Amino acid sequence: MPELHDLTALEQAGAIRSGELSPVELTEHYLARIDRLDDALGAFLTRTPEIARKQAAEAESEAAAARREDRELPPLHGVPVPVKDLNQVAGVRCTMGSRALADHVPTVDDHVAGKLRAAGTVLLGKTNTPEFGLPCYTENGLAPPARTPWDLQRSAGGSSGGAAAAVAGGLAPVAHASDGGGSIRIPASVCGLFGIKPSRGRVSSGPVLHDITGLSTSGPLARTVADAAALLDVLAGPMPGDPYAAPALPPGDTFAGCARRAPGRLRVAVLTDAPIPGVEIHPDCRAATADTAALLGELGHQVEELALPADDGIRYAFTRVWSVMAANRPVPPEGEELLMPLTRYLRARGAEVSGTDFAAAQYAFRMLAQTLADGLMPPGGYDVILSPTVARPPVPVGALRDDADPQAEFAAIGAFTPFTALYNATGQPAVSIPLQWNADGLPLGVMLGGRYGDEATLISLSAQLEAARPWIGRKPELW
Repeated sequence: MPELHDLTALEQAGAIRSGELSPVELTEHYLARIDRLDDALGAFLTRTPEIARKQAAEAESEAAAARREDRELPPLHGVPVPVKDLNQVAGVRCTMGSRALADHVPTVDDHVAGKLRAAGTVLLGKTNTPEFGLPCYTENGLAPPARTPWDLQRSAGGSSGGAAAAVAGGLAPVAHASDGGGSIRIPASVCGLFGIKPSRGRVSSGPVLHDITGLSTSGPLARTVADAAALLDVLAGPMPGDPYAAPALPPGDTFAGCARRAPGRLRVAVLTDAPIPGVEIHPDCRAATADTAALLGELGHQVEELALPADDGIRYAFTRVWSVMAANRPVPPEGEELLMPLTRYLRARGAEVSGTDFAAAQYAFRMLAQTLADGLMPPGGYDVILSPTVARPPVPVGALRDDADPQAEFAAIGAFTPFTALYNATGQPAVSIPLQWNADGLPLGVMLGGRYGDEATLISLSAQLEAARPWIGRKPELW
């Protein structure tokens, strides 16, 4: 018989709706696994067992009432969904991965947390993140590093590394994550998960810490395409005060429905060379992309090679905007000395960026988005761009961190993730798909990027690839 954590999130939700499974039983199962395995995985910064038990009991009562009254429940009612510790949950410690905020307890929910609460999900805790989500690994001064369960000597990536370690290690069925430069897709790649970075404005970042740059967004990490799509349905939707709003789905449509829909024949561009000068792509990542391209061809899609000119302009613009974002994180004056070297370096750089330089960097993002919209992916152009998610297989814990030389560290981070930030700059949706593993048994994600506002095509195509080559049967040893 399968254990509860073997079930997908949608299977768990269906069993809760029918009365076959209690949210209380499900929550206790995950709390026990967290107690047993999290010291090794480093998935959580703050555990919330009391809140989880209270919410599970409320979800159980609500599910029983819905059965009596023959009414529908939200799609993930009663299912545990941890929240990344960059987002605020009222009454729960929110450190943002920083010792400077180790005792910070917000009094209000982010819109993301409010939507999860309204959907009847259960909060197991706040997942591990690097300081302010700045690097693509998850190591900080508050908790053990987040590790991929496929090899506990290797990093779970970042900045949603804790969320990915939790889902890949069976400590949660799905997880909230966020992505400002690849922070959903990078951990998805190195942890063997499916992750969606939605279109700019699809998910609200308010009401407290709106990202006016448009780089960052929240999204789902999951073991299956359908689970991720269902969680995106929970998270999506504009809120008052949002600076951006993605085009709405047609009335009555859902992202979960897109996972059950054939994508049709698509035109796919394959990008294997990094769009950043001097970055080498590991042969395993190239092979994973080539194999996926071949599979897409077998499924009837039109697949063509694409070469983008290597250009340092976008990396330069991204660095300026990223450093300004770092400089604007809410650090109390007495907390500056507690910050990690990379954070201090980026905050210092951000303080030096002039208003005109910051605006010029934002204009560079808009120009890139317009170029892709007009030249590469207009109606009749490419529907999807395929590339590696990251440039190398999962790296050892500590391999990218360099406290003695944070400038070199930031360069190494960029070389590890040369493809992901493109879609943060343009605001387009992108997904990482766990189709490939290398000879060492390490997961190798491949990335699909789509037109702005068109998560539907990416979800449908990902589900088609999942059906053609299912991955859910692959489980790490500690599962």
